[in-house]
Amino acid sequence: MTALFKSLKALSVEQQVALLFVILFGLLLIATVLAVMVSVRELAPVQRERHQRYKRDLSAVWISAAVFWLAWISGAFGATLLFTLISFLALREFITLMHTRRGDHRSLLLAFFVVLPLQYLLVGSRSFDLFTVFIPVYAFLAIPVVGALAGDPQRFLERNAKIQWGIMVSVYGLSHAPALLLLDFPHYAGGGAFLLFFLVFVAATAQLAQEAASRRLRRRPIARQISRSFSWPAWLVGAFAAALVGALLYWITPFKVGQALVMAFIAGASGTLGEFVMKALKRDAGVHHWGNRSTVTGAVGLLDRVAPLCFAAPVFFHSVRWYFKLNL
Repeated sequence: MTALFKSLKALSVEQQVALLFVILFGLLLIATVLAVMVSVRELAPVQRERHQRYKRDLSAVWISAAVFWLAWISGAFGATLLFTLISFLALREFITLMHTRRGDHRSLLLAFFVVLPLQYLLVGSRSFDLFTVFIPVYAFLAIPVVGALAGDPQRFLERNAKIQWGIMVSVYGLSHAPALLLLDFPHYAGGGAFLLFFLVFVAATAQLAQEAASRRLRRRPIARQISRSFSWPAWLVGAFAAALVGALLYWITPFKVGQALVMAFIAGASGTLGEFVMKALKRDAGVHHWGNRSTVTGAVGLLDRVAPLCFAAPVFFHSVRWYFKLNL
């Protein structure tokens, strides 16, 4: 087994890409065929609901794989533009479900047309020291100032906090994903897209494993009114499943086996916690899916699909950068 992984790691980048996509899309195709076969059977209401949830999760994995493919073929510049668009749509979806007033229009214009493009411009220009503080420091101070200038004090704190949180999740969190492509590892030139794939795949694995474990373990949920599928045992199963998959994928990363295992555990654990937080926000908005009142992405919203990545990407990025002491 060790010899096999060493031979895989010795492959060229192009050969690794070809092999990775054969494995990835082959597994997804098998899972999709199985889902179609199950859907033609007559299911009980509970089983039907679980199957619908499984299909939504499977769709999220397909989209994640497509994002990786687009990131690979378009390079760092194309990937940055792609995630800029994803952030724009995600932020629009978030704001659509939040209560805003006329006095928030200036703040929203600032968020969509100044903060968002500037954040990704900083990513694309590799200004990582500034990009990590631009939103939590400068944008978070500028938004309430612009909101106050509109002269509407009603629910001022609540309205500004929702806009800030939307930016934090939809822009700040997601912007760390294309930043992975620009990390400069010694002897790893041209392999940045693999790090993005590694992150997306282990985060999706953790989410799927947690959902499956929650149905098998049948433990009492931590917060039933937010999520009936989130419990600490299920969360640990998801995180360890991500760690195992990450260890098996170490050959496409600059990590050793143990490093890949730990980094995957961190990404999977933070991603599932992020999904839990986003469910709390949906309950607050009174919806089951982010796309319920938006025509941007259909019945199941974009934020439902990228929620784990919004939390996993910044945690994973800074963990990798700190551990390997990458001075950019």
